[in-house]
Amino acid sequence: MSMPQTWNAQALCQALAGTELFSAGDASVELLDGADASLHVTMHEYGDLPLFVALHGGQILVEALLWPQSAVSDVAAFNEEVLLSRQLFPLSSIGLDTQADGERCYSMFGALSATSLLSNVLYEIETLASNVIRATEAYEGYLKAQA
Repeated sequence: MSMPQTWNAQALCQALAGTELFSAGDASVELLDGADASLHVTMHEYGDLPLFVALHGGQILVEALLWPQSAVSDVAAFNEEVLLSRQLFPLSSIGLDTQADGERCYSMFGALSATSLLSNVLYEIETLASNVIRATEAYEGYLKAQA
């Protein structure tokens, strides 16, 4: 039995770029070099939705920023609704992160093993993109009106 491949950012970037989703222009991928290299994926078929893919500690994390907490009209009601509706978004969870500037923002993410098949990584990316759009539609009533 052969050992499964453990992805690193560079290898995953190259592999994704060779798939139909990316070669057909429906998405693009960029390697973000740094101490912890990651990927920036732009989902063109979802209005240029930006996703970030990080590889750390034996897992792949696919994440998208939803909106700042300050954009939510009733934070307690929104948080309760997110917890009650978690089953609406398969393979995805919603969390609250503090940005470098101190602003708290909601994000949607999914995680899988760093030894996952490329097809499973693609499925996670496409599912997260779809779920972000669905979450935006489902929760728009909790967001403050734009001026």
